[in-house]
Amino acid sequence: MDRTATDTFHMFGNLLRFLSPSTSNGNKLSIVECRTRPGAGAPPNRHAVDDECFCVLSGEYEFVLDGRVETHGPGSLVKVPNGKPHLFTNRGTTDARMLIITWPGTAHDAFFSRAGEPVTSGTTSFPEAKGAPDIPAIKAMAQNCGIELLI
Repeated sequence: MDRTATDTFHMFGNLLRFLSPSTSNGNKLSIVECRTRPGAGAPPNRHAVDDECFCVLSGEYEFVLDGRVETHGPGSLVKVPNGKPHLFTNRGTTDARMLIITWPGTAHDAFFSRAGEPVTSGTTSFPEAKGAPDIPAIKAMAQNCGIELLI
């Protein structure tokens, strides 16, 4: 699938749908809906370009922020200070959903759309696994976008 023909990407067991990419508002803000399968999440990472917060919509996420473990459910807002190591995992038995809000959002928009697997716009079904992800290639893409994967 052509990366420019969709607003939804799959990466690390997350479906990432661009609701308001930074390019739509003068590179001021990005809002991405994230659907996470049970046991999946984001690997440890940090970034100096984008500020980031997460708004949990459904399910339960475990966040590790700068080494501190926190569990958050629907209605929770989790702010990640710029440059701090963090990760999240869906610890539930069903899909979890949240909004990922970044500003200006350019680093995350670039990384999600370059490293993620393009899927049909707005899909809510996770694609079949195609083998283990190419971690060195994904780390290099992340670095080029201003995100450091700590794996």
